[in-house]
Amino acid sequence: MNKQSAIPKSDRLMRLPEVVYLCQRSRTSIYNDVKAGRFPEPVRIGPRAIAWRESDVQEWIATGGAA
Repeated sequence: MNKQSAIPKSDRLMRLPEVVYLCQRSRTSIYNDVKAGRFPEPVRIGPRAIAWRESDVQEWIATGGAA
């Protein structure tokens, strides 16, 4: 197995407005799907801030929106 293929292309953190734009979904839909396990979990980046890993969101998009 190639070591580079095991490393995600990007683990840049994306805040909600960028995720909404990229996925073309409302913030409410994203939060509801996170709660239901149909969208990647965000990571906490501060006491009142969360973000999503770009690799997780891109994988979700690539699989047709299936978690």
